[in-house]
Amino acid sequence: MKNAPGTSGLILEEPLLWEKGKKGRNGMSVPQSDVPSAPLPEELTGEAVNFPDLSEVDVVRHYTRLSQWNYGVDTGMYPLGSCTMKYNPKINEKQAASPAIGMAHPLLDEQHCQGTLQLIHDLERYLAAITGMDAVSTQPAAGAHGELAGMLIMSAYHDFKKSKRNKIIIPDTAHGTNPASAALCGLKPVGVKSGKRGILEVEDVARLMDDETAGIMMTNPNTLGLFEENIKEIAALVHEKGGLVYADGANMNAIMGIVDLKRCGVDILHLNLHKTFSTPHGGGGPGAGPVCVVEELEKFLPAPRVVHDGGRYRLDTDQPHSIGRIHGFFGNFGVLVRAYSYIMSMGAENLKKASQYAVLNACYLKVCIKGSLHLAYNRPCMHEVVFSDKLQQEYKVSTLDIAKRLMDCGYHPPTVYFPLVVSGAIMIEPTESECLEDLDCFVEVIKNIATEARENPELLKNSPQRFKVKRLDETRAARNPRLRG
Repeated sequence: MKNAPGTSGLILEEPLLWEKGKKGRNGMSVPQSDVPSAPLPEELTGEAVNFPDLSEVDVVRHYTRLSQWNYGVDTGMYPLGSCTMKYNPKINEKQAASPAIGMAHPLLDEQHCQGTLQLIHDLERYLAAITGMDAVSTQPAAGAHGELAGMLIMSAYHDFKKSKRNKIIIPDTAHGTNPASAALCGLKPVGVKSGKRGILEVEDVARLMDDETAGIMMTNPNTLGLFEENIKEIAALVHEKGGLVYADGANMNAIMGIVDLKRCGVDILHLNLHKTFSTPHGGGGPGAGPVCVVEELEKFLPAPRVVHDGGRYRLDTDQPHSIGRIHGFFGNFGVLVRAYSYIMSMGAENLKKASQYAVLNACYLKVCIKGSLHLAYNRPCMHEVVFSDKLQQEYKVSTLDIAKRLMDCGYHPPTVYFPLVVSGAIMIEPTESECLEDLDCFVEVIKNIATEARENPELLKNSPQRFKVKRLDETRAARNPRLRG
């Protein structure tokens, strides 16, 4: 086998900062105070304050070593399915950090921030063009926040129509936050199972759609990595009953520049800019979850709206039907800048190519890995592909064992045990930014692990071995977490 990434290297022992240093050490020169000294409050004296005395080199080496424990997309392939953990060009980071943008205060008067308002205005237009929708608000701060905004818009629409609706249809291949977003808006989630091909069947939705149902929440491509081919027919029957179609756009990385969501029958769509449009994803944020709507729903978008009139840009708060403000100021602006930079630098042609390469890479892995791992749905996939541990079960090797062994081979594990419709799921998304050589290396590692599962299953059960922390008792950790050191 070729050398896989991370198969050898230094493992640095690193104590807590309180275990380093020595009394009297200092890493900075503090200027003489020009104000009178004052005693600390009683609660901050004695044992309550226990800062370690450290030199500069103590601090620098500590955080450098901790950073070397991390794994990220700048380190290697990050094949998390349903998350699009792709490499993002550093030029977009540079634009977001430029002084004119990074130092702009959110409370500036409109005349002093025309450039930032124009960026928001133009980004919304670009996102509308990419998705095929009519209007966009970039105010939501993340994917689930965009979902919530979409559901609030759906509720506002039905209230405006004086149509009492209390249910929402949610497929088993939807993202896990969908039911929570709907429930927060007073809608009871009604599940619908995907068909034998891994997609929704029209007749299954037809049985559930009635005059009390607000609409349907679809993820397309769905979490099995499959395109919902029946979306137009499903949208038509939902509209016939007065409902709306919400689409979870978290998997837009497979279809941007290719699929017109409005023509598919979608009324409301949210996007994850931090997945598709160039923001380092993971670590808890920041994110951005713009919500896109058809013209009929534009009046319900969050306020204020950025408008262009009289030769200038301004924030329009006169939106009587709006669901209101859902985020302080205007979203996580740095994320919007990165997305704007990504779209402008890529252009329409290359945005489409990014989607095509994402699908090509996933299809390549599907063909190369099937046989080593069980392929859940042997049919054309989109940007991600779902395998399972079915072929390894006879050796008592589980999905978790495979994931832990991948760590020993230098890879971050893919998404495991999701979506729930596939038992022992292993969901892999290579993204468009991985080259053929890196994909081939990953395939070889997977094939080697499948061989190890047959010939030496105990090796997998005791993985990982190359880490400072070995195999954890995850069940015990979940039931009895230690939240303090």
